[in-house]
Amino acid sequence: MFLGDMVPDPARTASDAPFGGPPDADEEVRVLLFMRPGRDRELVAEALGDRFRVDSTTDAAALDSTFDCCVFGAEAFERAAEGIESRRERAAPAFLPFVLLASGDTDRETTGSAWDHVDDVIELPVRKGALRTRIGNLVERRRTSLRLADRERRLAAAVEELRQKERAMDEAPVGITLAEPGTGNNPLTYVNGEFERLTGYGPEMLGKDCRFLQGEHTNPEKTAAVREAIDDERPISVDVLNYRANGQKFWNQLTVAPIHENGDVIRFVGFQTDITDRKIRERRLEVMGRVLNHNLRNKMNLIEGYTDLLRTNPDEEQLRKSLDVIAETTDDLMRIAEAVRKIDHTLSKTEPAEAAVELRDRLSELLSQMTDRYPDATFHLSLPDDDPLCVSVLGLQTAIEEGVENAVKHNDDPDPTVWIRVERGDEGWIEIEIEDDGPGIPEHETHVLERGETSLKHADRLGIWLMYWVVGKAGGEFSVALSETGGTILRIVVPAHP
Repeated sequence: MFLGDMVPDPARTASDAPFGGPPDADEEVRVLLFMRPGRDRELVAEALGDRFRVDSTTDAAALDSTFDCCVFGAEAFERAAEGIESRRERAAPAFLPFVLLASGDTDRETTGSAWDHVDDVIELPVRKGALRTRIGNLVERRRTSLRLADRERRLAAAVEELRQKERAMDEAPVGITLAEPGTGNNPLTYVNGEFERLTGYGPEMLGKDCRFLQGEHTNPEKTAAVREAIDDERPISVDVLNYRANGQKFWNQLTVAPIHENGDVIRFVGFQTDITDRKIRERRLEVMGRVLNHNLRNKMNLIEGYTDLLRTNPDEEQLRKSLDVIAETTDDLMRIAEAVRKIDHTLSKTEPAEAAVELRDRLSELLSQMTDRYPDATFHLSLPDDDPLCVSVLGLQTAIEEGVENAVKHNDDPDPTVWIRVERGDEGWIEIEIEDDGPGIPEHETHVLERGETSLKHADRLGIWLMYWVVGKAGGEFSVALSETGGTILRIVVPAHP
């Protein structure tokens, strides 16, 4: 038989070693020798046994076991050939080699068709070294494919992990930005979906510094503090007034932190959260606390004083005066309580932003009500032609009503006049002016809107605060100015759909 003719190798050279040396102990290579028992199988097992772990079998089920190369004898190949392809598929994407040992008496048709199933056909007789080399080369191909498959698997896992992290950032409920480190300028390299929803700015701003969010009323001290922290490569968190792409103002809780790698800052991550409602709520509590404390204390002291006076048996005129002051002061307290209730009710609404109303119809109804309520007053309404003025600013109608009614109530003229002018500004903004011919609002009552309450300055007209907060919540602008006639002009500028 041909295997008996296998001759011992002459002195082995380094070229005989298919991997440049024996395999590592922890990388044992298993060769499945699929041959019928006999001298031939023993010789092949002996030839390969000093390089590989050789397991001999005649059971076709062994193809389902784990091995690195399968070597068939001709007879075994004819029985197991049909199972080779399914075994390759199970091994994919790694390469799994199959070899046919073909002797001179192997059917030529079998040898020819074998190439459809195996990776090498080794004609016998063959030297032991050549056999080991050819099997070893196939095993090395398998090892390489296993390394590549493992690398691809780890790369795919890393890519998937990055995708999950990016997906988490993309879907985070806060704005997230990444920016390059630099001196005086930190160009953006990433913005997530919430940042775009929050600010109106998207991927078109990549490569630009995030200072495009700053505007006229952004506190320069806050931005300077952020710049200093970035230059010092340390984290910082500030509440800062920023501007959306459409010019709408919002309070932004901004946190910036450096990202380090090998001791160097490679990125800055920024987190942006809209805290406008929180800021307005805090300001409301501050104003309400101070205004109510001031008014309640003064008015209750007044009531207490006149009540004590009534206990001293005053004359009829003093009695009447005391009762009038107590009644008037009580009415004032009731009006303050009603103003507080209206502010809380208006600013606590949670209607959806899509609940748009036609301002033209609402203003017409409002003026009709005001005319019935104040028949001696004259109202002029100016609106753009053929424009329903659809808006979804919560509390806007209440704010306008407050401004119009205050213009009448605080006017000493027996026949007051109020002008309401509405125009559509650029890019979806609504501009509203309420002008009166009254004495004008005292400066201290508008001074506190921007500079805050103090122990000496209190806004007696809470309606002004109501208008200020409604506009502020919508991200608009509210201002108070004197008219040419000495009256007051209230100016409201809001986005039609915040």
